Amino acid sequence: MNKTYVWDLPTRLFHWSLAALVAFQWLSGEFKDQLLEFHLLGGYAILALVAFRLLWGFVGSRYARFSDFLHGIGPTLAYARALRANAAPRYLGHNPLGGWMIVALLAMLALQGMTGLFARDEVVGGGPLRHMVSEHMGEILTGLHEASFNLLLLLVVAHVASIVAHRRFKGEDLVRPMLTGYKDSDEASKKQ
Repeated sequence: MNKTYVWDLPTRLFHWSLAALVAFQWLSGEFKDQLLEFHLLGGYAILALVAFRLLWGFVGSRYARFSDFLHGIGPTLAYARALRANAAPRYLGHNPLGGWMIVALLAMLALQGMTGLFARDEVVGGGPLRHMVSEHMGEILTGLHEASFNLLLLLVVAHVASIVAHRRFKGEDLVRPMLTGYKDSDEASKKQ
């Protein structure tokens, strides 16, 4: 099999660091009275990672760039139809649906981080910028922070489910390339 270097080290470090931080944020959010300081630090780290990934989406290696994996609605719907018919081509980088999942995850993580900065908590205080907004706005942002985390979890579940489905139904391992950087390229779409 031919191997192609797809995921550069910065992209892989970003991915696994983000996965670990999201898991930690969930845990520290559940025990925020004991772990609030660490929850805040984790939130800062996630915001820094999201900022890095946005920059890397423009200046990073080929497959990390948004221009490589963000497709318009037409090609994305065509890919979804082909996927449903079990005729979707393989992509070395993100496929059209996966590309939009990346955008959705980054947007939700940014929303989480930004609302967390202004969130209020009667027991432990809240985010470091909570004093910059009115109490009412702080409550709105707190509610949004909590509700959007549930949406983030749904996106994460969908992301993991699609990885499992690719493995099971298409025979394509998406985890190993995110660990090693290399992906089997023999059957990948010629459009790549």
